[in-house]
Amino acid sequence: MAEIPLRDPAGTEVHARPGRLADFWSHYAENRGAVIGLAVFVLLVFLAVFADFVAPYAPDAQFRDAFLQPPSWAEGGSARFLLGTDAVGRDMLSRLIHGARYSLSIGVVVVALGLLLGVVLGLVAGYFRGWIDTVIMRVMDIILAFPSLLLALVMVAILGPGLENAVIALALTLQPHFVRLVRGSVLAERGKEYVVSARVAGAGPIRLMFRTILPNCMAPLIVQATLSFSNAILDAAALGFLGMGAQPPRPEWGTMLAESREFVLRAWWVVTFPGLAILVTVLAINLIGDGLRDALDPKLRRS
Repeated sequence: MAEIPLRDPAGTEVHARPGRLADFWSHYAENRGAVIGLAVFVLLVFLAVFADFVAPYAPDAQFRDAFLQPPSWAEGGSARFLLGTDAVGRDMLSRLIHGARYSLSIGVVVVALGLLLGVVLGLVAGYFRGWIDTVIMRVMDIILAFPSLLLALVMVAILGPGLENAVIALALTLQPHFVRLVRGSVLAERGKEYVVSARVAGAGPIRLMFRTILPNCMAPLIVQATLSFSNAILDAAALGFLGMGAQPPRPEWGTMLAESREFVLRAWWVVTFPGLAILVTVLAINLIGDGLRDALDPKLRRS
């Protein structure tokens, strides 16, 4: 039976509009790299969540008969350790899988803290303007004047080395990007008719900022949060490599690189695999960010 098209009272044929999620996915899926990045990221999340069941050994389990054993396909390797072992006999594959949990958790917490603080400050600066805007933005300019890793190093040196302090330092270095982005969006939206109508209807500043204006600023925020996620993972790995982030024996990828520096010439696998894990993770997240940018911005959608 043929489908009967819907028509409006004037007789014009009306086509059903797909749901927002389906429409978003149709544009996102046009970017093949973004789809591949999403698949890789989902796999990493799965490994991080179920690391205790997926990893063949505990991350701190030591095998004293297998110090610096090569990967299974290399000469001298064993099927017991697919990616070899480190200098104290710990399985590299198990530590990499558990390291995904640490690295992704760091990225999530850093972005969440930076996003929360940045959104609040950006809304306040853009909505109230005046001296409040000036003070907030000058502080953000001072933070942005320093390289993010250098500023994080200084803050961790003051707070003390450790994973928790590294997360706080990285969140503070990332939040100026969210502040500037939200402030610019608020300045563009605050004079539009829907905001004026809500103000005339009696909406207070809090409602106007968080219920009226903020939802219309979410698209650029989502893209910025995704890209900041990859930066957070990179900076956390750098802090771990410098001994200012996660401390041994935690299997964080940057810390694993730091522990294996002296073996780089005679045991290439202890350096290569953590570096590849960081590379693949950051690349996958950046590809997702590109796809989100194309799908959420109508000007960048492919015809």
